[in-house]
Amino acid sequence: MKKIVTYSLNFIADLGHSLNFLLSIFWTALKGRIRWAEVFKQVYEQGVNSIVIIALTSLASGLVLAMQSYVVLVRFGAKEFIAPLVALSLVRELGPIFTALIFSGKAGARITAELGTMNVNDQILATRTLGVDPIEYFVLPRMLGCMLVLPVLTILAELIGIYGGYLIGVYEAGIPKVFYMNQTFRSIQFTDFNSGFIKVFFFALLIGWVCCYQGFVTRGGSIGVGKYTTKAVALSYILIIVSNTILTKIILTFWP
Repeated sequence: MKKIVTYSLNFIADLGHSLNFLLSIFWTALKGRIRWAEVFKQVYEQGVNSIVIIALTSLASGLVLAMQSYVVLVRFGAKEFIAPLVALSLVRELGPIFTALIFSGKAGARITAELGTMNVNDQILATRTLGVDPIEYFVLPRMLGCMLVLPVLTILAELIGIYGGYLIGVYEAGIPKVFYMNQTFRSIQFTDFNSGFIKVFFFALLIGWVCCYQGFVTRGGSIGVGKYTTKAVALSYILIIVSNTILTKIILTFWP
């Protein structure tokens, strides 16, 4: 019982500190103290280093989704619906969540490891001593990098995934190319694209917040860096999956 109480109190305290950390980031951004050179550097590092793995995963997702759809739909003589099924699945759900999960494991882990290493080596303390706000210099550029990069990567993932479905639909299911593309474009509406994009921005905020905070509070030397990096990625995964369920319900309720 004592352990449960201790764990609960630590959890509440940690949650309070993390929320205060997030408010500090917002306050710094509102004051206009944004180092755009650092932001663009983070956009390059987070985005370019994640393109290959996201592209491969998206292509594989589109291929598998189309193959499974073909097996099911051909039984009912409805293989022409492969195109809208693949497109809508990727745009509304699979594209945003798969991209966010991969991004958190790739770029999110890097953010935590970088900030954690700086913290255990007292670089963050040194910036405070020199009169520089570490939130402004280290954290905010990484947060903004996540917010700018993840939507672009999601669009790329959706396009590549749709192309993977196109390959299966045209060359295995025998659907005419023009018909497949027409079915794809006709099935995707603005509300479908927008509902997925709402999730993407929320996921980017969660990933940046969790990974920056865990890196910022890292303790315990090199072992601590690994421990907090693993914790950051695991928390990001959990929050993405849970928030995706909540956001899906909200979006379908008010914006079907």
